[in-house]
This record gives sequence, C-alpha cells and structure tokens, in this order.
Amino acid sequence: MLYGSASELSQQVLRTDVAGMPLEWIDYKEAVRLYHADQVAYACGSRLYTVFGGYSALSGCRSSIDVSSIVATHGTSQGLAFIRDQYVPPLNNRTLFKRDANICLYCATRFQTRDLTRDHITPLSKGGMDAWNNVATACRRCNNHKGGRTPEQAAMQLIAVPFTPTYAEYIYLKGRRVLADQMQYLLAHIPRTSPLHARLSDHLAVGETIFDEPGQ
Repeated sequence: MLYGSASELSQQVLRTDVAGMPLEWIDYKEAVRLYHADQVAYACGSRLYTVFGGYSALSGCRSSIDVSSIVATHGTSQGLAFIRDQYVPPLNNRTLFKRDANICLYCATRFQTRDLTRDHITPLSKGGMDAWNNVATACRRCNNHKGGRTPEQAAMQLIAVPFTPTYAEYIYLKGRRVLADQMQYLLAHIPRTSPLHARLSDHLAVGETIFDEPGQ
C-alpha cells in the first residue's frame, strides 16, 4: 500500500550512482523496486512518500519503505566519465524551451510551451544545423517575422547565446517537477559558467520548485 497524494506520487526521484553522479529520473515504482532489491546505497533529500507492506507473523509489525527525493544506487559510472564529458544530448522542443526558460530569445517575452517554436538561427536552407548551438526558443510571431533569414538579415537580435547542455544539465532539463533539494544537488554538477547555474541559484534563493510550464 502506498501512502501519498496524487501529486506526491507523480514526483520523480533523482537516481545517482554511489559516487553521487546524477544518472536519471525514475518514478515511484522503480524507486520502490530499487529499495526492495537492496540496490539503494544511501538516500538524501526529503521524504516523498511511504510504501507499506505486510505484517510480520513474529512481531506483528508492518514493513514500510520511505522513498526519498534522491537515491544513490550501488555501482559507479566511472567508466562512462569520458562519454559523459563528450555527451551531446538529443534535441527536442521540450528540453530546448526549458533551456531557454520558455522565453523567446528575440522579444524576451515568456510564453506557455504551446505558443513557442524552435527557430534555426542560421536557417537550414542556408546551411544551418539542427543542433543546440544553432537553435533558439522563439514565439510564433518572432519566428514568422524572421522567416528564412538570419537574425542579421531580419534586423533581430538574440538576447542570449544558445548552448549545448552538459549531461547534468540535460538531466535537469528532463525533470518534470524539480524540487529545491534536487535542484541543489544538480547545481553542484553544473558548471558555474553555465546560464543554467545562475538561473537555478536564483530559484534556490527563493526556495522555488521548477515546473515544466511557467506559472504552475
């Protein structure tokens, strides 16, 4: 039996290796499986929910598992260190828009995801690539105005420099609802020079939880 509200049960758990390197987001079912299989080396962060099992015939006590927001599992990913350093995450609109905080990089206005588009800074028709460093979040109006031109040709200016997320940054970007303690943990693995580092630090300063959509 699982004790917790629907909101609590939808909360993702951040899984790391035993050395503390972030690996992925998992749901409560996978988290419980790891606890039950004794694969959790240690846990940190806040308690999300408690899972209750059966009663002991000897003691009459009921078994339970407290699931934390961050769990470290046995084994390390040291062999993946080089791959992680060279890692280029897959590009999709949801993580792109979250990279840019749902802000159009041309008019500097924040929008709901449904009102945003992926703009190729150097258009594909002019040899531009569909890659992180050549894409920007743009509202429909700005994207339509820019059309198949470069920003210079359209007399438009980017308000920020596009960048390729690191492995840890991509894990953050994939999170649907990132709690303050999970954000703090990921922040330690994000370069201080990254725009995301400054943004997450600002959110932590006011104790905010990060959602996919602005205003939630």
